[in-house]
Amino acid sequence: MRKPLLSLAAVVLVASACSSATSSPGGGYVRPPDQHHQPTSPPRGAPPSPYDGVTYDDPGTNPVTDTDKDQTSTFAMDVDTASYTIAQRYVADGNLPDPASIRVEEWVNAFEQGYPAPGDATFAIDIDGAPTPFAGQGEVLLRVGIKARESSERARPDAALTFVIDTSGSMAREDRLELVKDSLRKLVRGLGRGDSIAVVAFSDEARVILPPTRATDEDTILAAIDRLQPGGSTNVEGGLRLGYSLARETLLGDGGIDRIVLASDGVANVGLTDADGILRQIRDDAAAGIELVSVGVGMGNYNDALLEQLADQGDGFYAYVNDLDEARRLFTEDLTGTLQTVALDAKVQVVFDPDVVATYRLIGYENRAIADQDFRDPRVDAGAIGAGHSVTALYGLTLREDAGGDEALGTVSLRWTEPDASRESKLDRAILARDLAHQFGATDPTFRLDAIVAATAEALRGTQASGDTDIHDVAEVARRVSRDLPGTDEVHDFLEFLDRVAELGG
Repeated sequence: MRKPLLSLAAVVLVASACSSATSSPGGGYVRPPDQHHQPTSPPRGAPPSPYDGVTYDDPGTNPVTDTDKDQTSTFAMDVDTASYTIAQRYVADGNLPDPASIRVEEWVNAFEQGYPAPGDATFAIDIDGAPTPFAGQGEVLLRVGIKARESSERARPDAALTFVIDTSGSMAREDRLELVKDSLRKLVRGLGRGDSIAVVAFSDEARVILPPTRATDEDTILAAIDRLQPGGSTNVEGGLRLGYSLARETLLGDGGIDRIVLASDGVANVGLTDADGILRQIRDDAAAGIELVSVGVGMGNYNDALLEQLADQGDGFYAYVNDLDEARRLFTEDLTGTLQTVALDAKVQVVFDPDVVATYRLIGYENRAIADQDFRDPRVDAGAIGAGHSVTALYGLTLREDAGGDEALGTVSLRWTEPDASRESKLDRAILARDLAHQFGATDPTFRLDAIVAATAEALRGTQASGDTDIHDVAEVARRVSRDLPGTDEVHDFLEFLDRVAELGG
């Protein structure tokens, strides 16, 4: 017999390993699922942007779904983090973030989760949960962590990196180009003897600044970086076309890592200026294993939507840097540390038991949706996952009465293609009621952090499901449990960020 509704909601925080991110997140795979999954835009008016010429693409908000109508939720793995870093830039300048710029999953994925690595397997799944104090997350938060296997630097294959650098006039603003150049210098010094670098610059036209050169020839590479100077228009299409042409010349294929890194403010105004038009001509290269990472710099005259779409469709990830420390971390840790891809077209599907779960809401991932029937189709484009990556996604659930014990709430399933063997693999894990703790304070510190970060993003985005919870409520909970959160610099910075948002009247 079906159980009556319990006045208890469960939020599932599904963490999966991937990238783009990074990615690597999936490419142009956003498909309209059935009508119960259609995102809706909250009735809000976005405040005027404090920056000129900034473009975002608000994906809306996933609705609450009745499991009697639809029990299945499917999306591509993704670990982009740009949205959170962009918000940091807004707040540092004394502004609240543009609601359209907020993608909840990117905020949560910006923090280290500490999920256990799978050893020799490709992925490991870890599940925990507990009551949450935030409306919109219901009364219970369940987290499912998915972690990709690690890869030692010694075991990493050689990498052929092609940097496609925006040298248009807008890159002179705020010394954006100088930030990129300094980051490249740091990266060069951390590469291996078998790696190579090529550099393409683009403004009105694209030109080769450095042909493919061994990383050991450091003086030649650094001299080429020094020659980069801003001026002219922004021909992203020309830069990517030439960058892919160079990458094809040095294609390592199955025996190595082929990656293009685009650094730009994203405002394409010469040649093709939309992601579909630009990527249409180079999609075959992405299929051949050349991944595209897009790195956004600066604020004002900035196209977040284009850079995100380029990375997604190019099987890479999208990151934003707003200062030198962030740029150095991205180029010297994230980029080199996760060069090796361990899974292609990685997808997540969660199927809920309607006898236990009454409703659910996927929190975030609005532009990562995949049609449920495409989950088992290996031809469907999705996330390319880097070694060591993890991802976190969110579900809001309402449980039926008496759910407990060993009862299963549902199942998390992963499907991906092994890069070397070109065969599809899968992994399943049950979501059990016993995975839930009875109190929020009895959970892992990273779990509490994820709940607070997600609630912050939802409050600033103006999500209707967040109810009466505003940013001041979130800040109060964060202050109350601050001693029980991870004691890292990034968490300390977030708590200061949250206090500043509350002061700004969020």
